[in-house]
Amino acid sequence: MSDHGRFIWYELMAPDMGQEKKFYGDVLGWTANDMPNPGGDAPPYSVFETDGVGVAGGMPLMDQMRAEGIPPNWTGYVAVDDCDAAAEKAKQLGGTVRQPPMDIPGIGRFAIITDPGGAVIAIMKPAPMEQEPPPRPARAAPGYAGWRELAAADLARDWPFYEQLFGWKKTGAHDMGAMGTYQLFGNQDGEIGGMMTKPPNIPMPGWTYYFEVSDIDAAARTVKADGGQVLNGPMEVPGGSRVLQAQDPGGAHFALVMSNA
Repeated sequence: MSDHGRFIWYELMAPDMGQEKKFYGDVLGWTANDMPNPGGDAPPYSVFETDGVGVAGGMPLMDQMRAEGIPPNWTGYVAVDDCDAAAEKAKQLGGTVRQPPMDIPGIGRFAIITDPGGAVIAIMKPAPMEQEPPPRPARAAPGYAGWRELAAADLARDWPFYEQLFGWKKTGAHDMGAMGTYQLFGNQDGEIGGMMTKPPNIPMPGWTYYFEVSDIDAAARTVKADGGQVLNGPMEVPGGSRVLQAQDPGGAHFALVMSNA
């Protein structure tokens, strides 16, 4: 089965990766392994692991990136069958290409794109693996991403972009009253996230990634003790899971979920 449309990686850009490695190690139990520096101007890259499996990566937010207005952030990577074709299709669907397709030797070919409303997401055609990949974790496994959420500029306009680019399907919806519809969506792995038109207090459209924890109250205390901020929650959401939204010490937004699964 093709991986097209699957989230396959999550990447943090932050000013102080030493601080971030300790923070996420304490909050999520991740261990960080630094990859060999490829040389040139490339910044060092850290791989975050849980149970010995790479689940995310991190790299320093360079001064040039800050000068371009790029804030500390988490970016999700979605697998595509053809990176160049997907980048071109993104443009045809009203999105933009921020970083044209380029190769990462031994890893794959990727591009950074935005949807029509400006929310950033990455696409990648992974390089063939020499060994069989590890089995997919059980749903709600601590340390792994458990939910993905888009605060869209305009849900009615932006949903078709993702549907046509990645083949995602609507799986249900929640009526949020004055806040509008919270649209659930899924792929070949089942239901994986939700999206809605952003409320006025959110300054720009964007994705938030929810990482699984086994005790969300303890995680909330650790977030605050380690210099992060809990922005909302913990609270229960439809289905019985509990979530919180937070900001790490470097300023990147992320979220935690204790799934009822």
